[in-house]
Amino acid sequence: MSLTHLNQQGEASMVDVTDKDISDRSARAESAVVMSAEAFAQLRAGNNKKGDVLATARIAGIQAAKKTADLIPLCHPLALTKVQVDFALDEGSNCVHIQSYCRLAGRTGVEMEALTAASVAALTIYDMCKAVDPAMVIGPTKLQEKTGGKRGHWVAESAEVSQ
Repeated sequence: MSLTHLNQQGEASMVDVTDKDISDRSARAESAVVMSAEAFAQLRAGNNKKGDVLATARIAGIQAAKKTADLIPLCHPLALTKVQVDFALDEGSNCVHIQSYCRLAGRTGVEMEALTAASVAALTIYDMCKAVDPAMVIGPTKLQEKTGGKRGHWVAESAEVSQ
């Protein structure tokens, strides 16, 4: 079986994973938002005029992971069994570190879902803080780890978000 997004006519199509074994699969991704000291202080103190930034970003990331197939062409719709989005505040660099985790038992991995969750959480933080700092920087966004499937366990060389 060849996994490709091209069908026999050379056209884009969803990969057929019917013959793949069901296995436990998970993925962790990360992103970051670097902002001004003023925006960071406001976020940390919880007095952003739009509300609780991190709670909203967490919900947005979870919802985005569940809707990845609607956002990324040719992604399989997946029945995720766990989505988690966590944040760490770094005062020294005015940075919000974001880590997402997705899990399921299925025939295809959840890397895109974890990356989507981290990305949308970062975009939500930007949206809620842009009135104070429109020059915020998002990223890098990258896959940290994946488990399951034919390739088994994979871990990125560096588990820390670069700035």
